[in-house]
Amino acid sequence: MRIGCCSNMNASLPDGTGREFIERIKEVGFDYVELPLAQVSALSDKDFSSLVSQVENADIPVEACNNCFPVNLRLTGDSVDKDAVEKYIKEGFKRVNELGSGIVVFGSGPAKNIPDGFPRSKGYSQIVALLKRMSDEAGKYGITVVIEPLRKAECNVINTYKEGVLLSEEVKRENIRVLVDFYHLSVEKEDPEVLVKYPNHLRHAHFADPAIGTENERSFPKSIHDCDYATFFECLGKAGYEGRISLEAYTKDFDVDAPRALSVMRDLAR
Repeated sequence: MRIGCCSNMNASLPDGTGREFIERIKEVGFDYVELPLAQVSALSDKDFSSLVSQVENADIPVEACNNCFPVNLRLTGDSVDKDAVEKYIKEGFKRVNELGSGIVVFGSGPAKNIPDGFPRSKGYSQIVALLKRMSDEAGKYGITVVIEPLRKAECNVINTYKEGVLLSEEVKRENIRVLVDFYHLSVEKEDPEVLVKYPNHLRHAHFADPAIGTENERSFPKSIHDCDYATFFECLGKAGYEGRISLEAYTKDFDVDAPRALSVMRDLAR
């Protein structure tokens, strides 16, 4: 299993990409970096070229991109700007390809959240149609889009892995699969055995210490005993999953917490 790290969670620079962590992610020993597509898409051509060069010089691959859509680009409801969405998809996937990434994570809770009073069935149909369009564009570059179920506090649609699977099955495209995020799985109290029940849909994973309800919620794991991580990793194994898992968490001290978190994840993935 390849273990990566999302750069944007602890970003401090104005562009929000977390590019200031790229070299450190490599130095710690992660296998790849996961960059945020919304922030990458917002870069000027000059700044994007600089980012590509930085990744190449750091000698670490960008194997996935999270944070697919910006929060202000509506995907459901009456105010969807279809031209803006189409332009974003075309330009976004082109940049994903230039970064060399083969995975795009579609969580984007604020963008896809179905507005109050808007028919849920219609909003859901909009998401299905959107994923089919994303599939077409992603297919040009050999990219897989993974649906990320999010906790209800972040989004009012697609909150569990099983719901992600059902959405994937409705879209019926080979390059539309599902992600499992241990944090969201834990918050929604979904049994990780669901991964064993639906193994063929799983294409990517995110990981963090849930620490639900504490100041350390969604943090870097410090020990294999912090939480019942073992059952989650056992279910990944029983599902035959041998892909990627990205650390997507917050820390106030990357230099201390990242090496320890990576060690924990490597121990669990054995």
